[in-house]
Parts: sequence; structure tokens; C-alpha cells
Amino acid sequence: MEFRVGKNKIKDNIEVAIIRTAGYHKLPSNNPKTELNFVKPLSLAGYPRFHIYLKETKTDYIFNLHLDQKKPVYAGTKAHQGDYDSEIIEQESHRIKQKLLISD
Repeated sequence: MEFRVGKNKIKDNIEVAIIRTAGYHKLPSNNPKTELNFVKPLSLAGYPRFHIYLKETKTDYIFNLHLDQKKPVYAGTKAHQGDYDSEIIEQESHRIKQKLLISD
């Protein structure tokens, strides 16, 4: 699920906000100049986990959120049985927006 948040609506530095406020951990990114990578495990085993790819434009942050159901089976692959459009994804995107946005 992709959603946008205006830069002028964020309380804090975006990385700090996602990590401290929304409870995510930063991962190394394949494209660190264009995209940041964050995860929030739902169990101690590490999976399932929410996964965010974050891109920045001049005015917005673009969140690409999905749920990795399990660890990739083969090394070097990205197949992880991801969930991209479900109620749990909608709930998590709503929670993230609530945590990040400036309160009125």
C-alpha cells in the first residue's frame, strides 16, 4: 500500500519519527540515496513484519508499506509472501500517520 505524508506535517526528522514514534527499525537499503528501508517485526522470530520503503520528494514522503509474512526461502530472492492490500495494512498505515503527523 502506498501513501503520502506532506513534509510540512511531520513533527520531527522522518527517520527519528519512524523509529522512535512508530516503533520501526532501520535496515540497510539497496538504494540509500533514493530510498530508506524500515521494518517492525510482529514476533520475536522476526516474521511476520511490517516493511516500509520510504522515498522523498520535494514536498512529500512516499511510504510503500507491506507485510512480509515469512522470510525469503532462497538466498538472493525477494519472495516473502507479502501482503500489500489488507485490513491490517490499512490499520498500520493509519497508525503511522497518527504517530507522525503534527497534532492540531
